Amino acid sequence: MKHDLYVLAGATATGKTSVAHVLARMLDAAILSADAMLIYQGMDIGTAKPTPAERAGLTYGGLDCVTPDQSFSVGQYRDVALAFLRSLPDQQPVVVVGGTGLYIKSLLAGLDPMPPVDPAVRREVDRVYEQGGVAALQAACQAEAPERYASLKDPANPRRLSRVLELARMGVPAQSAWQRTMKGRCAILQRERAQLHQRIERRVEDMYAHGLVAEVESLLQRWPNWSKTAAMAIGYREARARLAGELSEAKAKAETARRTRHYARRQQTWFRHQLPQDTIAVVETDTPDDIAARVAQSWRTHGPCELAN
Repeated sequence: MKHDLYVLAGATATGKTSVAHVLARMLDAAILSADAMLIYQGMDIGTAKPTPAERAGLTYGGLDCVTPDQSFSVGQYRDVALAFLRSLPDQQPVVVVGGTGLYIKSLLAGLDPMPPVDPAVRREVDRVYEQGGVAALQAACQAEAPERYASLKDPANPRRLSRVLELARMGVPAQSAWQRTMKGRCAILQRERAQLHQRIERRVEDMYAHGLVAEVESLLQRWPNWSKTAAMAIGYREARARLAGELSEAKAKAETARRTRHYARRQQTWFRHQLPQDTIAVVETDTPDDIAARVAQSWRTHGPCELAN
């Protein structure tokens, strides 16, 4: 496919989306989201999904791919992303923006085909989770798939733990995931920790002010049984607990902010070790236009990233 890919990544709440919109308009580029939460239909407020007004005039891919009751894998994301790229006019540049490193890596490094999950193995792994929860999955992964377990960016995510254990029990070697070395350099937004934490606190307050709990209540009416990933989503798990009377609003906000801070730290560590990058340091006084100008200069210097075949 004849598209230059320009990657903009960073931890949650670094301001990627508004900068990507400026860059897309500057370059007459399409935008491909690389965010594992933005793929869910209806999960808008808690994911800070760009609104239709914010997306006006932009060509967007990678949003609203499945409903909250459906599972979604890295391989499925790559299929969606490639279909979106094929739909674009030849030579149109694409801004890939998001915080899910595995989604970005799937585009730049490719994925070896994975065998379908053996239903018997899936039942075994489901029983491990049902009987012992996340701790049991972690113990089994550490014993049976230490390499894959060590590479997990979220070792408390039951869906990812289950997948690690499934692959191990099917005998799929850990080194089979990536086809090639990534080519190109990604622009990574970086904010000072205290500033990032303040932005996270404000985002959580905004989520509740804009109706996160009502959004979750409406989603549960349509889809009572969510996938493991959607049910564990930061903000949504706490809002569900708020609806159930298990958490006060103050405690739900505090827990959401805490989990978001931890997630941001994991993202930063993952990007540092897994993506070829040019770090763009930003401060609170920078406008999206200011940041976009520095990102554009980075892309001019290093050129686009290369899509794996």
